[in-house]
Amino acid sequence: MVSVTLSIPKEVKELMSRFSEMNWSGWIRKSIENKAKQLAWKEEMLKKLKQDKEFEDWSVKMGSKVNEGIIKSLKKEKLI
Repeated sequence: MVSVTLSIPKEVKELMSRFSEMNWSGWIRKSIENKAKQLAWKEEMLKKLKQDKEFEDWSVKMGSKVNEGIIKSLKKEKLI
């Protein structure tokens, strides 16, 4: 495990000292770990949404091409 040094205002340190039963180091470590996991999850979801958007755009483009082909075919057969 690596160490990280954190600077906090003196008043906060004094306030923290009043609650010696609290494992501040453990709490901060857990908070950082949870936030990092949340951000990693968010990043993964954004990648998936981007992929979904790209697929959606491709689908719409292909649908338009199919429709254009159908219209050309119908015009060729003089049905429209």
